[in-house]
Amino acid sequence: HSLSLQVIRCRAAVAWAVGKPLSLEEVEVAPPKAREVRVKIVATGICRTDDHVLEGSFLDIDFPVIPGHEGAGIVESIGEGVTSVKPGDKVILFGLPQCGECCFCKNPDSNYCLMSHLSVSQCLLPDKTSRFTCRGKQIHHFLWISTFAEYTVVPEFTLAKIDAAAPLDKVCLLACGFSTGYGAAINTAKVKPGSTCAVFGLGGVGLSVVMGCKAAGASRIIAVDVNKEKFARAKELGATECISPGDFQKPVQEVLTEMTGYGVDYSFEVIGTADTMVRGL
Repeated sequence: HSLSLQVIRCRAAVAWAVGKPLSLEEVEVAPPKAREVRVKIVATGICRTDDHVLEGSFLDIDFPVIPGHEGAGIVESIGEGVTSVKPGDKVILFGLPQCGECCFCKNPDSNYCLMSHLSVSQCLLPDKTSRFTCRGKQIHHFLWISTFAEYTVVPEFTLAKIDAAAPLDKVCLLACGFSTGYGAAINTAKVKPGSTCAVFGLGGVGLSVVMGCKAAGASRIIAVDVNKEKFARAKELGATECISPGDFQKPVQEVLTEMTGYGVDYSFEVIGTADTMVRGL
């Protein structure tokens, strides 16, 4: 337990200001307080959302900040009152908290915990302090988890214990990208067997949508992307057809209508631009 009282010095990627590139720094990571867990990050994915942080797209992010929200690691130490994990456990972190106690967590049809960033700032831990310092300055957290650091301190309700045999370099993608796409098909759209689906965008999330549509039993999964190099992987994962908008003189939604006779049953926009959202609809 005495180890858990030590400040850890390690490396982290710090965003000092909007528009500035990430800077690799030595940071001090304070011990976890009550209901907090300090985690050694073994693997982190990079999500477009992290890029949006650097661009200043989020009004509620305070700088300097350590981004990253798609990570998996090993519990280094725990604070008072933590019961779900112990040092040495493999864990996955998630940017959408799950307190397990609020009305949303207890509702089987909802998973948007009231502790989420839509209602509570996650630039500081719940007690409104930071566990990161660098060059004598306080560094902010991102979505309470900041996975672009070799060690991070998080609230207990932003992680889950996983199987000891889980490969952390792969499981980290379950923290955001995979579950976002797969969940959109399975849980949000509730794709039905035999249906037709269009997926706009074949990045990590889009490919996960393709996998979700296949798992749900969709008969046609039409993958749409301007980058044809992504088509082979999309077909491996379940896409039945791949099209590039650049190959057609007409808008891609008209192409989809001609291919299906009436349009698709489910359309997933996995790029995040106004133009593709309109075409997806």
